[in-house]
Amino acid sequence: MAKKLYVPGPVEVRPDVLAAMARPMIGHRTKEYAALHEKVVNRLKTLLNTGGRVFLSTSSAFGVMEGAIRNLVQKRCVNFANGAFAKKWHDVTLRCGKEADVVAVDWGQPVTAEVVDQALATGKYDAMTLIHNETSTGVMSPLAEIAAVMRRYADVSFIVDTVSSMSAVPLDLDSLGTDVCLAGVQKAFGLPPGLAVFAVSDKALEKAAATPGRGYYFDFVEFAKMDEKHNTPSTPCLSQIFALDHQLDKMFAEGLENRYRRHLRMAEATRRWVVDQGFTLFPDPGCCSVTLTCARNDGRTDLELLKKLAGDKGYAIDNGYGKIKNEAFRIAHMGDFTMADMEELFGLLEGLLPRVRK
Repeated sequence: MAKKLYVPGPVEVRPDVLAAMARPMIGHRTKEYAALHEKVVNRLKTLLNTGGRVFLSTSSAFGVMEGAIRNLVQKRCVNFANGAFAKKWHDVTLRCGKEADVVAVDWGQPVTAEVVDQALATGKYDAMTLIHNETSTGVMSPLAEIAAVMRRYADVSFIVDTVSSMSAVPLDLDSLGTDVCLAGVQKAFGLPPGLAVFAVSDKALEKAAATPGRGYYFDFVEFAKMDEKHNTPSTPCLSQIFALDHQLDKMFAEGLENRYRRHLRMAEATRRWVVDQGFTLFPDPGCCSVTLTCARNDGRTDLELLKKLAGDKGYAIDNGYGKIKNEAFRIAHMGDFTMADMEELFGLLEGLLPRVRK
């Protein structure tokens, strides 16, 4: 049975998006594709408020994560980690054969500007990685404050994962000064998985050109060369790009500010509902995600059973990730969801909670 997805990704995909993916194929080295590619990329630049390069990669976001490491770490990298996915960045860095250190922050807390400053002041690093919105804990770190610190470390590549925040909250990349900002489309973009979007600064491209062992598939220099032709180094996932084009139409028709407000309203309503049901929020106050809510189990709720009962009714929910599985639960509110979708879930769960409270 198909389920309505309230998990942090892949998220629910609307029928009109799936229909857009069914468009007939076109040659990816044709003028028709180049026009589509240019249109999509130009609107992504507007979305991200950047005049720099924006690339499309047929891969998950982890592919671009690895690419960023291989292109931009020449000396040593620091991986800031406040959850399971941020910790994976460190694993990726080491598996790429790079020297790296992890700076760990307690789960539920943000990576702060002070933590970043303290690590970079050692002078040991030429690159850093940061997850803006940690999906394992529902924590959003203060990106603008961290960016202000990064301006003092111009020689350190500023690599940011916005996988679960891009398109749901404002991202002014020219102001932030990121070197790489990446996302997968299976979260706030409301698309099926398989396509990554990433912006790369001119400074990062210059550094990449001087970095040996970049490989080919995620070589930023190759992406830049093909960008001049409004194309990709390797065959792109055309169906995904058709769908992204369709979603961008919808985003700009809604209005970006309206889109950001919709996501914030859903987040605030979900947090209120969590507290009203007797749970507590997992993140520290003031750093809650706008795209998913992570709540602590009160110890009286069988989350495995709650997940099963919801699934039996056609709804997919999440009972925590990594070391906090069954100690917490996560509710996603991003992409094409509206307040009506959230209220639908709240009503379902309110009917199930009495059955799973001990």
